[in-house]
Amino acid sequence: MNVVDGLLDLFILILVSLVPALIYLTWVRRTESFRREAWGPLLRAFVYGAIFATFTAAILEGLILALGTAVSQKYPAPEFVFLNSNSTWGTFFLVLIVAPFIEEALKASGVAAHRAQITRLADGPVFGASVGLGFGFFETFLYGLGAFLVGGLVAGIALILVRSVSSVVLHGSSTGMFGYGYARSKFGVPGPGSGSYYLLAVAMHASFNVLASLSVIVAVLGLGTFAANAAAYIGLFAAIGFAFGAIEHVRSVIQSSDYPALLGGARRFQPAPARPPRPPPGSS
Repeated sequence: MNVVDGLLDLFILILVSLVPALIYLTWVRRTESFRREAWGPLLRAFVYGAIFATFTAAILEGLILALGTAVSQKYPAPEFVFLNSNSTWGTFFLVLIVAPFIEEALKASGVAAHRAQITRLADGPVFGASVGLGFGFFETFLYGLGAFLVGGLVAGIALILVRSVSSVVLHGSSTGMFGYGYARSKFGVPGPGSGSYYLLAVAMHASFNVLASLSVIVAVLGLGTFAANAAAYIGLFAAIGFAFGAIEHVRSVIQSSDYPALLGGARRFQPAPARPPRPPPGSS
């Protein structure tokens, strides 16, 4: 493969990863009926999730895995086996505990970084979804790049397309719900706020990962190859359904938080009544 072909393949992978994420962002943004967010701040939030949150998460997760593996090798006791990244239990620990807590925290920092642009309740989930979709886009591109290096362009595109209808949507949904909680805290809405909705985002992320890892879980339980293969398809479709159900819930939250919805469902504010004409000069 020459340099030109390699760059063209790289561009295709980026484009296939980026377009679905931007379509989802447009979909979420259009959910608002009143004063939709400007594209500039939303795209900055998208880039924050794609670059800062993704790379920082990868560094932190790598450090935790390295530290955990070192501890498990120095103290080879059964209670430390989950720290070994080379073991099945270590993989589960990463996927179900480490990744959800770290990634949701870093995506949440993107919402907080754009707090000045969150001027009403509906802004929170929109900015949250933007940060999450940015994260999902670049993470998916990196996975696709890995598949491309092993199996070629078709393998890379196939993995990207699968993740674009599952993981990307989930990242936008979970951070969208955190954004809603962050806005509730900012505007003093009674009830759960940032902390509770962060834990909800973590729970959503971990639940999705359980579904996506269902075939591995079945294999570890020793239920046989047929059951593991069936679980792979069941888990995939369940994860896709979970992700789209979650993004629909985010959209319903935006609609219920939108100013027109809070004003009884009106699509626009009523115009102010006309002022009565002034009496002519000198009249009593």
